[in-house]
Amino acid sequence: MFSSGKLRTAGITLLLAAGALVGTAGTASATPPGIPSASAAATQLAALTVAADGPMDGYSRDEFPHWHTVDGSCDTREEVLKRDGDGVEVGTDCAADTGSWTSPYDGETWTATSDVDIDHMVPLAAAWRSGAASWTTAEREAFANDLDGPQLWAVTDNVNQSKGDQTPDTWKPPLESAWCEYARAFIQVKSTYDLTVNTTEKAALSDMLGTC
Repeated sequence: MFSSGKLRTAGITLLLAAGALVGTAGTASATPPGIPSASAAATQLAALTVAADGPMDGYSRDEFPHWHTVDGSCDTREEVLKRDGDGVEVGTDCAADTGSWTSPYDGETWTATSDVDIDHMVPLAAAWRSGAASWTTAEREAFANDLDGPQLWAVTDNVNQSKGDQTPDTWKPPLESAWCEYARAFIQVKSTYDLTVNTTEKAALSDMLGTC
């Protein structure tokens, strides 16, 4: 179990331009915060509890409320778009009007937010199978909207859809050069939330760390 209340507001500078309130995101980080080094991730991986996946009984994405309001009219999806985009400008409704987003999974760059999904690094269903079924709804909401760690990623929509609820033993980013970062982030999330890994998942993560 983990302590909820993890959410924070991404930094936004508000400008008055042409009579309209416009938000401009800070310098894009391109990737989420909190990704450990390869050596730290290896230590975390060794400490994870290995267990078979639990059942999917009772699972629904509604058990992980998202996207919730972070600040004013801005929800979690919009915060990630501002955080990880380049040259992002938003209107009074907090929606990104302009900007570009480079997906770490496949290296593609997009200028329309409709081409960008916000991926849960550890999929919601995978979290359910590895411990989240016993959490409270508030704890699952914190997990699904976590801006503090490497759980939320702006990625190409169809790549996210191909991933679905799969873990690294059955799905990896199309770019092999992304495997090291992906594994490190995945392990960090599992470690932060005390989620288990199954045997094949742990082996796949270890192999991916080997590309670092």
